[in-house]
Amino acid sequence: MKEGGRKQGAPSPCAACKLLRRRCAQDCVFAPYFPADEPQKFANVHKVFGASNVNKMLQDLPEHQRGDAVSSMVYEANARVRDPVYGCVGAISSLQKQIDMLQTQLAVTQAEAVHLRVRQSASLWNPAHSPTSPTNTGSPSQSKPMFDMDMVVDHANYGDSMW
Repeated sequence: MKEGGRKQGAPSPCAACKLLRRRCAQDCVFAPYFPADEPQKFANVHKVFGASNVNKMLQDLPEHQRGDAVSSMVYEANARVRDPVYGCVGAISSLQKQIDMLQTQLAVTQAEAVHLRVRQSASLWNPAHSPTSPTNTGSPSQSKPMFDMDMVVDHANYGDSMW
C-alpha cells in the first residue's frame, strides 16, 4: 500500500525536500540538517541563499564541517529575515555598541572606586581632616586639607586598559 507516493512506514521527507516538492532520497544532503519537524529553518535559508547554493556549499565541505556551516547559514538567514538590510552585521554592531557602553561604565566605576580608596586612605593618614574626626570643628580652615585629595588618581591600578 502507498500513501501519497511513499510506502507506508517510510520516514517523511526532510524540510528541504518538502519545501522544494521533490522526493527525498536516502542520501539527501539536506536531510541530516533540516529535519521535517523544522520547516521554517530551511525556508529562511532557502529564501536567503537558495537551495542550489546551499547544496553546492554542503557538497564542497567535508561532512564533519557541514553541521557548523548549516548553523551559520541558519543564523545568517534568520538575521537577514529579521533585518533585511543589515542582517547579522546589524546584530554585531548593536552588540559592539553595548560592549563599548559597558566598558565605559566599568572604567567610570573603577575610577570612582580608586577615588573612594584615595579619600579613605587620606582620611586615615590625617584624621584631623576627616569629616567624622572629633577634632574637626567644622570651620572651613580645618575641614580642608592642604591639597585636595579628590584630584589624586592612582593610575598604577589601571594599567593601559582603562582607555
